[in-house]
Amino acid sequence: MDLYDTQALSVDVGGRLRELRMERGKSLRALARLSGLSTNALSMIERGKTSPSVSTLYKVSEALEVPITAFFRTEPPRHDIVFRKASERTRVPFQRGIWEGLGGESFRGRVEPFMLTLESGASSGRFGMIHSGHEFVLCIRGQLEYEVGDQRYILEPGDSLLFASKIRHRWRNPGKNVTNAVFVLSGFEEDEHPSEHHLKSGQLAEEKSENEVKEDEE
Repeated sequence: MDLYDTQALSVDVGGRLRELRMERGKSLRALARLSGLSTNALSMIERGKTSPSVSTLYKVSEALEVPITAFFRTEPPRHDIVFRKASERTRVPFQRGIWEGLGGESFRGRVEPFMLTLESGASSGRFGMIHSGHEFVLCIRGQLEYEVGDQRYILEPGDSLLFASKIRHRWRNPGKNVTNAVFVLSGFEEDEHPSEHHLKSGQLAEEKSENEVKEDEE
């Protein structure tokens, strides 16, 4: 099955772009200059005349200094019980993977479960990440390499890992096949969205790789 067979839920990305831009007091011209995109292209996105590619969203998120999930995030009512059909998951594509929310965005509590589907070579970056709370990881398919502090673990289907997220950590898919893993982040600080660290790190890792390729070509 193609990694991108599943479509993301319909989200008003253009409207969110305009909100984020206005919140930061940036004109279309200023955002165009910072992102390297044309003013017309940004205007078309904001007016819903065109759908931005993932690479375009990354450029805009960097220019606005927000994680890519900010374009998809909504603030729904919080509940003590959340039932989420597989077809109703929020899905956010990123470089070499897909992030899927498992209901944490609607739950009244400090726990955030999500699933990552990772292509071969997908990585969270060379420098790793640190955030508050605890992190639980369960490998469903493929292989997932995790570095936590100075320890390295190879997770295969059925293997799990639990650690304090204040320890610097990073992950990657070292195998040739697609990896699926379920993550549960808990006990984090109020108003924090720790899953965004994983998306942001993956984005920076891809950009670093692309820059290295360009340097080699030069």
